[in-house]
Amino acid sequence: MDSNHYQDDAPMSHTAEFRFYEELNDFLPPNKRKQAFAYTFNGHPAVKDSIEALGVPHSEVELIIVNGRSVNFSYQVQNNDRVAVYPVFESLDITPLVRLRESPLRTPCFILDVHLGKLARLLRMLGFDALYRNDYSDQEIIAIAAREKRIILTRDLGLLKNSAVTHGYRVRSTHPEEQIQEIVKRLQLQSRVRLFSRCMNCNGLVQPVEKSVIEDRLPPRTARFYQQFFQCSQCNNIYWQGSHYFKMVEKIRTLVDL
Repeated sequence: MDSNHYQDDAPMSHTAEFRFYEELNDFLPPNKRKQAFAYTFNGHPAVKDSIEALGVPHSEVELIIVNGRSVNFSYQVQNNDRVAVYPVFESLDITPLVRLRESPLRTPCFILDVHLGKLARLLRMLGFDALYRNDYSDQEIIAIAAREKRIILTRDLGLLKNSAVTHGYRVRSTHPEEQIQEIVKRLQLQSRVRLFSRCMNCNGLVQPVEKSVIEDRLPPRTARFYQQFFQCSQCNNIYWQGSHYFKMVEKIRTLVDL
C-alpha cells in the first residue's frame, strides 16, 4: 500500500470564524477578545466541544448563532462556518431562537464551592438562597445543583466544564466585596435584593417573632431597649436591628448600589 493512501485517510484541517460576546471574553486570551478570530479544527466537532476547547465553559453560554441561524450544542462545526457565541440574556427576548437550557441561568438560587464562604454570607445578607459547606465535593455540588436547579458559583473552570453542569458562573474576583459586586451586576440581581431575609449562618429564612417567645434568650440590655425581633426558621438564631444592623445596611448599599 503506497504512501498516498495514508495521506488520503488523514483527517482534513478546517477553519471556522468564532466571535464571543460580553463577559464570555473573560475566558479568552487578549488577542481573541471582542473580535472575530480563526479557529482551526479536524473533522466535525460539536460546537460545544469547540467552545470549551477555546476556554469558555458551556454553562455560561445561552445562545449560539452559526451562519445567521441559532443552533444547539450538538451542532457539528463545518469548514468556513461563522460562529457567534452569547452569554445569558436577562432582558432580551430570544424565545424564537434555540435556548440551550430549559430555564435561564439567572434564577437567583445558588450553590457555592468550598472557596467562596464569605461570598455565600454576603449573598444571604442580600436575601439570596445560597447553599455552602466547606466540605462539599465537586460531585456533591453538581448533583445538588441539578436536583435543586441551582446556579453553581465557583472559580474552578474545570467544575463548570463538567457535562452535567447546566447553570454556572465563574467568579472572576478573588476578594469577597468585589465578588458580591460582580455577581449582582453580571446577573442583574439588584431588583431581587431582600436585605436580611435569610440567615447569614445557615441560609434559612428569617421571619418576625414575638418578643415574648424569645425574651429568655436575649441579653438584658437588648431585652430592655428593643421590641422588634426576627428569628431564623432553620437554626433559630435571633436578629434585631441594633447599631450593627445599620452599619451593615450602609456597607451593602455602598457595595451594590442599592
